[in-house]
Amino acid sequence: MDLTTYSPLVLALIGTGFTFLCTAFGAAFVFVFKGEIDENLQRIFLGFAAGVMIAASVWSLLIPAVEMEEVQGGIGWIPAAGGFVIGGLFLFLLDNMLPHLHPGSDTPEGLPSKMQRTTMLVIAITLHNIPEGMAVGLTFGLVAMDGDTTTSIAAAFALALGIGLQNIPEGTAVSLPLKSEGFSRKKAFVYGALSGIVEPIAAVLGVLMIGSLSGIMPWLLAFAAGAMIYVVVEELIPEAHLGSHSHLGTAGVMFGFLVMMILDVALG
Repeated sequence: MDLTTYSPLVLALIGTGFTFLCTAFGAAFVFVFKGEIDENLQRIFLGFAAGVMIAASVWSLLIPAVEMEEVQGGIGWIPAAGGFVIGGLFLFLLDNMLPHLHPGSDTPEGLPSKMQRTTMLVIAITLHNIPEGMAVGLTFGLVAMDGDTTTSIAAAFALALGIGLQNIPEGTAVSLPLKSEGFSRKKAFVYGALSGIVEPIAAVLGVLMIGSLSGIMPWLLAFAAGAMIYVVVEELIPEAHLGSHSHLGTAGVMFGFLVMMILDVALG
């Protein structure tokens, strides 16, 4: 099956549809675990997610952004650096404006709000998923737009696989706290799964931006990278190192980076 014959939107939805299903799979662990997930295991999961996102930002987003701009006759580092900064600032603004509450925390972040704790828990994970969905959508959309080779298609699937793997513990990180807040297992699963729906939405928006504004693909790739690195530094790594056993979080980061690097280099 030649995937390059599909439209950019269809390919973007295929890629982020997979990552969304991974989030739903992770949320389904609410039916398995009787209580909260072990703290050490949680640190490993958070570290793994951070490692995957760092590696994906470099190999799947920033390097392609530089190479693409140079092929177009431009200076590669300009859109890579500019998009990276804009992406980080975008997530910074969302992080400081949208009311949200991280699992295990009693202090909401963002603007003051009367939202329920459960709603703010879902928003916290949803913020993480925006740059992830955009990254996967842009990569698949690029394959369809440029008619790239099988290698590029494999690289897009590698990114979707890496993001999907780290979405599994993210889904669990939403559904289990919701159950602890008094939700039924079924309702906690639904909310946990829906926290990943923003990924297909972000993917579609990214592809639509490519279609309406030609020549900005390098900027968009770097934008997604900057947004993901912001999430890693602001949220994932600090949470992975809470407590006395920080080496578990570190091991998770390195393992996640290794997995994503191998996937991208071997398949891309």
